[in-house]
Amino acid sequence: MSRVRLGDDIEDFCIRCKRITNHLVVSILDDVAAKVRCRSCHSEHDNRNGEPPPKKVKGAETAG
Repeated sequence: MSRVRLGDDIEDFCIRCKRITNHLVVSILDDVAAKVRCRSCHSEHDNRNGEPPPKKVKGAETAG
């Protein structure tokens, strides 16, 4: 796998678009893309490596 550089295009899951889109690498940490910017909606978020966030459990309430 080649090294990631600032400004490179990568595919990642966008939290706002809720789908995999092209992203621009805006931050690198230990030769891995740390933060990316969606090329569709321009939101910045942590690199998720193409994986969607975990589903929220509905109805889970704490007893108290």
